Amino acid sequence: MRTVEEINKELAEMRDKGISRKGISDGYHTFDELYLHRMVLFSTILNAYPEISWKSKQHHDGTMFDGCFICGINTPEGQYTYHYKMKYWLHFRVPEIEKAPVYDGHKPSDIGRLYSLS
Repeated sequence: MRTVEEINKELAEMRDKGISRKGISDGYHTFDELYLHRMVLFSTILNAYPEISWKSKQHHDGTMFDGCFICGINTPEGQYTYHYKMKYWLHFRVPEIEKAPVYDGHKPSDIGRLYSLS
């Protein structure tokens, strides 16, 4: 059996070769399904708190990944953000701002900041 490190290395090689990994599954969900689920859940949170949420087609420095936007929420414990493909833009019914706020350094492990909303 291959190790997690070996599998992750193979996935990185696939990415580098331009091979899609969206259909890879854990036996229950594909990466593509999980990405969609995350988008639905995050848009629901932002749409419930539009006064502290935003979306932008640019980072604070004017850059952006091709075909993407950034959206976020300013929780009592700090920012939480995700990047999404433009096809999901209309799912986020929050104020559009010209440029995203300066990144505060949050990491995936800071997901608990969302608990501070309740």
